[in-house]
Amino acid sequence: MKKIIEIIIGLRNPKFAFDPAMDDRILLAFFWDTIIRIIRGGKALLYFKNPKWAMFGTGVNFKYAHKINWGKFLKLGKQVQLSGLGNIGIVLGNNVSIGSYSQVIVSTSLNYLGRYIKLEDNVGIGEYAYLGGAGGLHIGEGCIIGQYFSCHPENHIYSDIQEEIRHQGVIRKGIKIGKDCWIGSKVTVLDGVNIGSHSVVAAGSVVTRSFPPYSVIGGVPARVLKNRIEDDIKNIKKIG
Repeated sequence: MKKIIEIIIGLRNPKFAFDPAMDDRILLAFFWDTIIRIIRGGKALLYFKNPKWAMFGTGVNFKYAHKINWGKFLKLGKQVQLSGLGNIGIVLGNNVSIGSYSQVIVSTSLNYLGRYIKLEDNVGIGEYAYLGGAGGLHIGEGCIIGQYFSCHPENHIYSDIQEEIRHQGVIRKGIKIGKDCWIGSKVTVLDGVNIGSHSVVAAGSVVTRSFPPYSVIGGVPARVLKNRIEDDIKNIKKIG
C-alpha cells in the first residue's frame, strides 16, 4: 500500500518518498485525509470549474470564481479565501499549495479594480498568508514560502495634508518574485519590489526595494546579507 501511495503522490511530486520510520497507522490516517480533501475539491464543480484533482480543507471559499483558474493538484488548507475581483483575476499553476487561514485577494474596490495574482507551478505557501494583487503579484515557479507571508502591491498617496488620505488615490507598481526562492516566515513584501530568482529572504524581513538573483537578504528594511554565487565560489576555493 505504501508503494502505491508513493506512486500516486509522485504524480504531484516526482521526488517524493515516505520516511522509513512511517508506520501503518500514520499512513492510513494520511490516506483517508487525502481522500476527504479530494472529495471536498469536488466543490469546484459548484463553481463550474474542473477540480483537476484539487484537495480542499474545510471552509474553502471562492468569490468571483469566474476570475479564478488553476492547474492540476491544487492544495488549499482549511478556511482559505480566494477572491478574483480584478482585471485578470487569480491564476494558479500546477501543484500549488496554500496553507490554512490564508487569503488571496486581488482587490476589494469596485471603483478601481486590481490586476492579478499569479502563482507558477510548484509554489508552496504556509499558513496565514495574505496575498494582495491590486498592482499585480507574480510568484515564480518552485518558490517555497513560510507562514504569515504578506504581499501588498499598492501604496496610498498622502502628499496633500488638506485631504483625507483615503481620498487621495493609490500608486500600483506590482510585485514580482522570481523562481526558486525560499522566503522565511513573517516576511512582508511591499509595492514595487522585484526579488530575483534563486534568492533567500530571512524570516521577519520587510522588503521595501528590489534585489538581484541569488541574493540572501534580511532585516527591517531588508538589505543584502550575501550573494549565493559568491558564497559558492568561496566554498569551492576552500575545497580546492
